[in-house]
Amino acid sequence: MPGLAEATLAAALIAGCPVLPADSIWNSAVDTLPLDPASAAYVATIGAARAVHPDFGTVYAGAPNGIPLIVVGAGQPRVAVTFGYADESDPGPYPIPPAAPIEGGSQSTGDRHVLVLDQDACQLYELYAAYPLARDAWQAGSGAVFDLRSNALRPAGWTSADAAGLPILPGLVRFDEAAAGDITHALRFTAPQTRDAYVWPARHRASSLTGAQYPPMGQRFRLKASVDASAFGPRVQAIVRALKKYGMMLADNGSSWYLSGAPDPRWDDDELHQLGRLTGSDFEAVDVSMLQSAPDSGQVRGAAPPPDATLAAIEFYRAGVDHYFVTAATAEIAALDTGVLAGWLRTGLGFDVWPPDTATQAGRTPVCRFYGRPEAGLDSHFYSASPAECAAVAQRFGDHWLRESDDVFAVAPADPVSGACAAGTVPVYRMYDDRADANHRYTTSPSVAAAMRAAGWVPEGYGPSAVAFCVPG
Repeated sequence: MPGLAEATLAAALIAGCPVLPADSIWNSAVDTLPLDPASAAYVATIGAARAVHPDFGTVYAGAPNGIPLIVVGAGQPRVAVTFGYADESDPGPYPIPPAAPIEGGSQSTGDRHVLVLDQDACQLYELYAAYPLARDAWQAGSGAVFDLRSNALRPAGWTSADAAGLPILPGLVRFDEAAAGDITHALRFTAPQTRDAYVWPARHRASSLTGAQYPPMGQRFRLKASVDASAFGPRVQAIVRALKKYGMMLADNGSSWYLSGAPDPRWDDDELHQLGRLTGSDFEAVDVSMLQSAPDSGQVRGAAPPPDATLAAIEFYRAGVDHYFVTAATAEIAALDTGVLAGWLRTGLGFDVWPPDTATQAGRTPVCRFYGRPEAGLDSHFYSASPAECAAVAQRFGDHWLRESDDVFAVAPADPVSGACAAGTVPVYRMYDDRADANHRYTTSPSVAAAMRAAGWVPEGYGPSAVAFCVPG
């Protein structure tokens, strides 16, 4: 539709990670979309005369006011988490620091959300009703892990740390964005009564009410175009403009028109409460169904992809066999995450690659993938960006290694003598465990590669650092 591509060219960044892809429904404008036929009924049910309330700010009741986020790196130790709703939660361990901030503070009796961003893997970990049990263990009502570089949604019917089965972080009002005057994504809000239903991109319902006047989880609303943003303070103006252009998603049961945000001591609480000048009658429900590209994806239909799109290759580990595995295939990642392929857990590491259909571009090469046959005692995978090596493995070890693909994804070749990578790319180190079952590990982390060498793994690749290939940096 006209203007759609222009509205989805950028995604917010936190600690260098995109907050979902640029073409996510969260990052898409809805100011020109048609009204939902039930708009008036939804607004009346939530409360046409009820005021908007910023459920965030500086400090409230002695604790930071809002839903906090903590950023960690790949070295953050992972801890076990037990879940009350384990059948709809992503299993641990999670990289939660011992003193991770809890929504409402350590003594809170509220939702007690905990949000952790692994900035090295761009993985978001979110917990609901989170309580620390010990230094290395937590319990929570539910938990979810999101790849911030992916549009994949949770399995249909699954909750998350949010009642709607959505990630929380993408919908928070953050001070840095408001202060810069440019919030380019939808926001998150609550309503006291919802229907026993959900609409895209939500994945979960949290009500037994069936009346058509109750809004479903995931329902998008926007501020009417007639609202004058200039009547507010500068940071609130940014919020008002975002509500008009990107709107807000109904994500949880709670108070009417409560808008979610992250705590920050730089907020001016008096300025934020100017939002109370807005009431439910200033909003309208929006029908976003025409943007849906696929039921299980948050990608909007018809959006122009970034000029140099990448895929996220995610690393998994299976403790029972001490094997590592990396894949960029969405279906395969989902099967590993949901336990269809049992025993595998994310390590929190990975790297970006290019789609396989870009392998013909200058400076790129396809990667072949082999599977070691279980009857040969292997049950492992092997990747190579060298056409000669791919051919040699097929010729010499074809009875043991099945050639699954010649182009699972694209990378940049390393210099065959020095192992150097071209500007804009980073090296991937290949390590071999030198065991009969022949497992390989691929990592962009020099410290991980060094630790593997110290543990007896054999480096394989080009140059003194054993670089297998190069990937987008």
